[in-house]
Amino acid sequence: MLNIKILGPGCANCYILEGLAVAAVQVLSSQKPELFENAEVTLEHLDEQSDFRKYGVLRTPGLVVNEKLVIAGRLPHALEIMAVFEKALVRDGMQTPRAKTAAT
Repeated sequence: MLNIKILGPGCANCYILEGLAVAAVQVLSSQKPELFENAEVTLEHLDEQSDFRKYGVLRTPGLVVNEKLVIAGRLPHALEIMAVFEKALVRDGMQTPRAKTAAT
């Protein structure tokens, strides 16, 4: 499960973060499809002050992954988002692919 929430009132940076999150999922799923074999991905954009308080966001945009605030108050690089998503997928039961070994 990869539950992604974008926290922001609807400013340009909030929509940029949303686009970065979508792009990160697309790139990661094409590079490492095994991570997504049994995974469900959801994306939600929350724009209410009560949601910001719930997750402890003082400055937007915010990125919440599987109910954990991972980034707030800045626009991260797409590679950083991909690393966060991969870590969440691996931590939530997905396994990293095993390295192939040469037969001896």
